[in-house]
Amino acid sequence: MGPPLAPLVDRFGRVADDLRVSLTDRCNFRCTYCMPAEGLAWLPRSELLTYEEIERLVGVFLDLGVRTVRLTGGEPLLRRGVETLVSLLATRGVPDLSMTTNGLLLAEKAEALAAAGLRRINVSVDSLLRHRFAEMTRRDALERVLDGLRAAERAGLAPIKLNCVVVRGTNEDEVVDFARFARATGYQVRFIEFMPLDAEEGWSRDRVVPSEEVLAAIDRVHPLVPVDHGPEPARVFRFADGAPGGVGVIASVSEPFCGDCNRIRITADGQFRTCLFALEETDLRRLLRAGADDDQIAGAVRDAVTQKWAGHRINEADFVRPARSMSMIGG
Repeated sequence: MGPPLAPLVDRFGRVADDLRVSLTDRCNFRCTYCMPAEGLAWLPRSELLTYEEIERLVGVFLDLGVRTVRLTGGEPLLRRGVETLVSLLATRGVPDLSMTTNGLLLAEKAEALAAAGLRRINVSVDSLLRHRFAEMTRRDALERVLDGLRAAERAGLAPIKLNCVVVRGTNEDEVVDFARFARATGYQVRFIEFMPLDAEEGWSRDRVVPSEEVLAAIDRVHPLVPVDHGPEPARVFRFADGAPGGVGVIASVSEPFCGDCNRIRITADGQFRTCLFALEETDLRRLLRAGADDDQIAGAVRDAVTQKWAGHRINEADFVRPARSMSMIGG
């Protein structure tokens, strides 16, 4: 790793230091708010970044001031030997290395991931009811996911955060149950507003449950106290009575946090995106495979960040959905 370069600052003064790296567009769930039941074509293996390419890119980003790296998908645990990549990145000295997973394979992988250097884990859990979980993910797998959470806890991956996408008419009646689950386990639950990134383009505004509604429902039963959360996009709360665990909300639709966004992304096929909803990408895979040196790659990244827009336009009449759906971009 060379000497540190100037940080990645866009024209609005935002510093990009949180990198999401997707390992695959494949997933072993078919969540209704993300993917169709069948028929989504996967990227050819040759188009995916290799672990060596990912390690090199992460090294460039570390030199550019990135401090948080999260591995995502698709489902990242579907990549064979993912522990090898975790070890490579941990050896690189990533200060905060984490992963977002659906948890299906976590019971088998948690110990090896922790031993390789993974620090913490986010697990997507959209219902605590077996039948509803199966309806939303199209997989009857809630117990396996809960086993994975317990395995992660035993392995020392902490804090454990749950990501719950709240969809009107589907699971909004469970938000208080999730708060009780957090209090019983010490986990932190993040309620995420349903965003227009589903492959079937079934998103509509009337299916979005505003975060304020989620917080009000929980606060009536378990009073909440806000916590200073730094650059994290979630608004975070602890329980007023001192119970363990906590909750947070990510209000991407009702209260966009674009003005404070510090996130950037690399897709599984090596495209650099400065926003989840970006309409343009920078092809880092092409640069890598054409023999570009680290300075050239860093220059391309810096140019892209400089051009980052003020924010997505979900709430504007001229909003345009990105061509890729969530599983193809990376969470």
